[in-house]
Amino acid sequence: MNAIPADGPFTAPERRQVTLGMLPLNDVAPLVVALEEGFFAEQGLEVTLVVESSWASLRDGLQLGLLDAAQMLALMPLASTLGLDGRPTPVLSALTLNLGGNAITVSPELHARLLDVAPHGLDVPLEQARALARVVAARQRAGEAPLRFANVYPFSSHRYLLRYWLAAGGIDPDRDLDLRVVPPPQMVSQLEAGRLDGYCVGEPWNRLAVSRGSGVVLCDSFAIWGASPEKVLGVREAWADRYPATHRALLRALLAACAWLDDTPAHRERAARRLCMGGYLDVSPLVVEEGLRLPTQTASSSGMTLFHRHAANFPWRSQTRWYAAQMQRWGHLDASLDLEAALARCVRPDLYRQAADELELSCPLSDVKPGGEGAHAGPWTLPGSRGDIAMAADRFIDGEVFTA
Repeated sequence: MNAIPADGPFTAPERRQVTLGMLPLNDVAPLVVALEEGFFAEQGLEVTLVVESSWASLRDGLQLGLLDAAQMLALMPLASTLGLDGRPTPVLSALTLNLGGNAITVSPELHARLLDVAPHGLDVPLEQARALARVVAARQRAGEAPLRFANVYPFSSHRYLLRYWLAAGGIDPDRDLDLRVVPPPQMVSQLEAGRLDGYCVGEPWNRLAVSRGSGVVLCDSFAIWGASPEKVLGVREAWADRYPATHRALLRALLAACAWLDDTPAHRERAARRLCMGGYLDVSPLVVEEGLRLPTQTASSSGMTLFHRHAANFPWRSQTRWYAAQMQRWGHLDASLDLEAALARCVRPDLYRQAADELELSCPLSDVKPGGEGAHAGPWTLPGSRGDIAMAADRFIDGEVFTA
């Protein structure tokens, strides 16, 4: 893969100084790389990265205007635009920062119980969920308290990927488990203190638990949904309208950083060192480096992340619509809301195409995935504006295809 040229005859940004919010996670790598490797500077931007302690504090910072833009969970722009999340604030995203990167981790004690009811092993994610259902049923018969699982935020991919995995195994998340919200950096300590039996979180917090012997990774987000979008670049709609050239400069810089990350294994290793030595992650560089390896570098795919390949950066409306359908499935989104209008407002492939075209990138021609989300069991080819795009499997754990 060739690096994307970051220079060109672009409209100068209306303002050079931009403040970006982030959380200490492996998949913040595009923001850190764009700063430390000079991609922001090449686009005429002077960027300050602000490390927040939780998604709630990041949300508040963006909604109050303390942050100009932010690494956000895929559902946060929709939730903010609909007024579900804090102050009703129109927020849009024109760039997906990565696919995958999450995993489900359980305590060694729970893992041992899962092995007891699955003597042939736990290699298949669907069978893992079914084994958990058997453990849950046994605990209910014995009068034991529900197992405690956590995700990172009420409006997060983690919450709905975890629920999809549980339901595929025959577990009712609301009836059978105690589900909680815990900020990512606190997951491992909560597991070690016995306050949690499992969680769904992004790296490095799964591999950290494994390295300390306090957790066992069951499956990653790609095993639940092969094309699961994770983080996006979020900006307030009013900010994007006021500073359109600045917004496009941000998009170009981050696109270049994402391509750089997926270019070579050496770039992933360099990014891991940037994250740790730059003070963005207070975790062993070895743990971060392992979680940032390209999928082709390791036999284990747990927590694997794609930053650019397979049209990873394109903001498919069908992907956000799937998450919204899961919100409706579990009663977290009022069916009477004008969802399509909100999607058109906060998921902006048109703005992505403008920035990508300036970098001479081939873009998908449609705003929704051809054939539906989950329709592709293996590699496939997507027609693009500047040539075909190599795509990867995007199957769901239960084989369903989402076309709504």
